[in-house]
Amino acid sequence: MHAWRFGVSICYSIVLSMVLSIPVAAWAYEEVALSNGGTVTGTVQFSGELPEPMSFELRRYPNQVYCGALSDGSGYRFLRDVFVGTQQGLKDVIVTVEDIDKGKPFELKETKLDANICQFVPFVSVMRENHPLTVKNLDQVAHDLQIYERDEEHVFIIFHRPALTESGTSDIIRFTGKRHAVTMQCGMHPYMQGHGLAVENPYYAITGTEGTFTIKDLPPGKHRIKAWHPSLGEKVQEVTVAANGTASVGFSFEAK
Repeated sequence: MHAWRFGVSICYSIVLSMVLSIPVAAWAYEEVALSNGGTVTGTVQFSGELPEPMSFELRRYPNQVYCGALSDGSGYRFLRDVFVGTQQGLKDVIVTVEDIDKGKPFELKETKLDANICQFVPFVSVMRENHPLTVKNLDQVAHDLQIYERDEEHVFIIFHRPALTESGTSDIIRFTGKRHAVTMQCGMHPYMQGHGLAVENPYYAITGTEGTFTIKDLPPGKHRIKAWHPSLGEKVQEVTVAANGTASVGFSFEAK
């Protein structure tokens, strides 16, 4: 009797394991031809007093001479994460159109990043889940590369390269839960930081110093537009785009 129960238990465990191991179909974006796509344009602006940059004393960290090429000349290096243009345009904002499952070609296949003079270039990047992030080291010194996924409450490491040399590295970005934001840093040079956001469709833009953006070939209809900044948070608006038409939207971020 006990043997029968043991055998049933084993069979149940095997079946359960097989069921749990069956891959679940993931949400997928579909590329289709669009002949009547619309356009969204806009501006992201900053209001309030510009936050002071973080200050780092170079002598406390390795490679102070090499990394000091971008210092203030007095032994300090600064990290500013809020960049504002002459007309109060906010730089490094990733603007995305959410919940679009089909449309124009999704050309983002790989995110490329450089370590250059002990900084990440670009400072803000877009990336795509289950696609590679490639980091090339242009410096003459090594870096302790750490890539984290994060949300408002949690931070989890995605991958770690404790000795990033000239050969660089490449790995696949995989998130857990619903996190899509990424922080990059060097464990040896704390002023060396960068940020990223995973996108689910090709309808996105990154603002420059003017704070402007343009997203083309949108399917006609109502869309949810999100503006994301790595330290100032996010703003959301809805906009209706007509066939072959242009809609405008504006965002404003305040100092925290």
